[in-house]
Parts: sequence; structure tokens; C-alpha cells
Amino acid sequence: MMHVLVVEDETLIARRIERMVRDILGDRLQRIDCVPDMEGAVAQLESGEVSLMLLDLNLSGRDGFDILRRALAESFHTIVISANTDRAIEAFELGVLDFVPKPFTADRLAKALGRIDGHSAEDRRTRFLAVSVAGKVDLVPIESVIAIHGDDDYSSIETLEGRRHLHKKTLTSLEGLLPRQFERVHRSHIVNMVHAQRIVSQSAGGRAIQLANGTLVPIGRSYAKALADRFIE
Repeated sequence: MMHVLVVEDETLIARRIERMVRDILGDRLQRIDCVPDMEGAVAQLESGEVSLMLLDLNLSGRDGFDILRRALAESFHTIVISANTDRAIEAFELGVLDFVPKPFTADRLAKALGRIDGHSAEDRRTRFLAVSVAGKVDLVPIESVIAIHGDDDYSSIETLEGRRHLHKKTLTSLEGLLPRQFERVHRSHIVNMVHAQRIVSQSAGGRAIQLANGTLVPIGRSYAKALADRFIE
């Protein structure tokens, strides 16, 4: 069940989005709220109940990217609905699920909502992962991410420099945003294959991928054969 937040300052457009979302999601929709400004959006997001935000970038002259940068460090997904198409690449680089240009149709919005369940790795243009550090949002470049590890309901992002950042999205949620060089190697681990060096045997009988910084990431049994075919040992 989904709790959707629509952040749109034009009342007629907000109502149109709400009608379309109700028609498209049907029984999957638990609740939908519409707010016209950044203050209303922040108040809703602080509840921790939102699972999807539909965000306009121009909120009565204020920049919706201020909300977007914060949102991408949280557990929910974001779809931008905006006439500011010149900022689409910037939005995708920050990890939005989709950018729907205004004016839009019900079919186009349905396609965007369909991405909640995952989309082709070839379509993913995420260049940064937003993480919360000391109450502020920091952007971690994708190329510096060497692996991502499951950490209960969160994820732990490991960088080449050996730093770890806690992300509020689950491993599965992040997997839906990552470009094609990231591969699931275990139910609790995703690896940036650009930094994968070789497969090694472990004393307990299992196998692991050795990464460029020396980290050993265990390989799950169901992933072993496909990964072995990519390496010459």
C-alpha cells in the first residue's frame, strides 16, 4: 500500500494528478495528500509515512530541488512532474525514478508510476546517491561507490576511500536506481563491477568477490554461476 505526496502549487494540476494517481494505482493506494509549498512538503515528509513523492520544481518561484536533494536521502522514491525540462538531466543524476514533462497525459504518468517496481538498468542515469551526514544532505558520486550492503531496513554505502554512509533506502529500493555496472551478488550485497577484481575461495567453502580496495564481498549461492562466468580465475 502506498502513501503518495503531491507537491504542486497549481490547484487544478494537483487535483488532476490526484485523480490520475487514484485511477492508476487503484487498490495499491492507501492515501494521497496534496500540498502547494515547500513548508507543507517538509511537514508531510517528516511524518515518515510517505512512500512516493510527485514533485513540481517551481513552487511559487521557489526551487523544488531544495526538497529533492533532501528527499533522495530518505526511504521513499520521487518522480518529478515539471515544465522545467532543462533540469531533467540534473534530476536523473540525483536519482529520481522519472521526470514527467508538463503537459502530461495519463499514459505518461502511468509509465512513470510503473517504474516503482523497477526499470531497465539502461534507463538509469543516477550519478549521485544522497546521504544524510550530521543533519545535512551530502551527495556521494556513483563512481566512488564500490559496494552497497544491507543493514536491516537501511543500506550501508561503501566508497573506494573506505568510508561508509548509512542510507535510509533499503538495498532493493537502491537497486532500482543504480546504473548497469552495479550487480546484486548476494541478498545482502550489491557490487560496483567496475571495481571487482577477482573471485576468491574462502576457508568456509564459500566464495567472495575481491574489490579494488581489498574488501571481500560474499557471493550468494544463487548468484555464483552467473558471476563465475564473468571472471577468468
